[in-house]
Amino acid sequence: MKEQSGVSRRDFMKGAVGAGAAFGAFTILGATAKGQGKAFKVGLIGCGGRGSGALSQHVEAAKILNGELKLGIEIQVVACADFFKDRAEGTGKRHGVPADKCFGGADNYKKLLEVPMDTVLMAQAPAFRPPHFEAAIKAGRNVFMEKPSGVDAPGIRKIMEAGKLAQEKGLMVVAGTQRRHEQGYNRQYQLIKEGAVGKVLAGRVAWNMGKIFHNNPMNPTKPDDLVRGGNWQLWIEMSGDHICEQHVHNIDIANWFIGRHPVSAAAFGGRAQRKAGNMYDFFSGDVDYGDGVHVHSMCRQVGGCWNWVGESFVYEKKAPGDFKAQEPLRYSEIPQKGGGHQQEHVNMLYYLVKGKQLNEAQSVAESTAVAIMVRDSAYTGKMMTWEEMFGNPKKNPEIYNKACKPSWQDFETGNIVYPKDGDAPVPGTA
Repeated sequence: MKEQSGVSRRDFMKGAVGAGAAFGAFTILGATAKGQGKAFKVGLIGCGGRGSGALSQHVEAAKILNGELKLGIEIQVVACADFFKDRAEGTGKRHGVPADKCFGGADNYKKLLEVPMDTVLMAQAPAFRPPHFEAAIKAGRNVFMEKPSGVDAPGIRKIMEAGKLAQEKGLMVVAGTQRRHEQGYNRQYQLIKEGAVGKVLAGRVAWNMGKIFHNNPMNPTKPDDLVRGGNWQLWIEMSGDHICEQHVHNIDIANWFIGRHPVSAAAFGGRAQRKAGNMYDFFSGDVDYGDGVHVHSMCRQVGGCWNWVGESFVYEKKAPGDFKAQEPLRYSEIPQKGGGHQQEHVNMLYYLVKGKQLNEAQSVAESTAVAIMVRDSAYTGKMMTWEEMFGNPKKNPEIYNKACKPSWQDFETGNIVYPKDGDAPVPGTA
């Protein structure tokens, strides 16, 4: 893949797509035009910059498909929800949503799901993703959810279980791991899938960039201090650290191209410049996929350093210059416009209208899980295994059940113990 350097936050937000998909005929639940699925009622949970952007891209996706393929899709935004009600009302006003359908508070998602709709877009802080996703699937909604899919092992397992339920119900699940929706990545995957380059033997994946977000200690004393945009990214409990919130994109490509999740991770990391929050500034990890395949995972948010964001792999053989794919490239029949963040919504709506299923819950859960493995290995100084964290609950119960606190439940009950600026994990002591 093409290596990128000097990638800014804005470049990142323009990034690329995707995740592992399952295909097949299914029924679009709740569609106004039953069997055709051309009219969709949509709700948004999380009305910050990313959520509002996702909603605008969802609306734009319908315009793209209508203009290119004459599909006649109608999008009606019927509800908005956010921890902060005024922010929900602001986004709702821009999309014609009445104030009484704009909800706030920690239980905003429960209120939103009482409104009849077909699809829920969710982009609140990652700590809230597992309960939001589970509730949406139980309510029979199609889902677009941003990455990462959680911040700890129990949350990821909740995503996996809800993803299985979505499959049983025939619901659509699209994730914000947008690289999988970009045709450049899909062309490379086609080479692997059809054996043109053989298997991946080794690789390196990275999100190394400059400093990001503010660095002013805040000493949180109320929920707003942890949940508000620009703040939640600073806290392990809310974002999962930047390895989950950002580097998950690159890890996702390693999982996809290798074709499985790893068996273990051994890593280190630390703080160099941060004063605010409790996150690390950098991580470096050896990710073992078994069968002798290792990938170096590295990410950093430190100014004045060498930057590289990308993925690079060693294959069994070189791709032939005259390679011609035997199968159509995934999504090749769909208009390609606007980059990865836009394309994931175009693909989602196209599949809904065509009655095909796309379920990325497991793939985004596994990619987030790997990020958590590397992160917790760096935090503790110990090797983390998939079996201990996501496989066998009896092998190491302490690791299997370890959850970030405060949790999403604590915000709903109000029983919050606040983290402290600079109180970062120390390897060898936990």
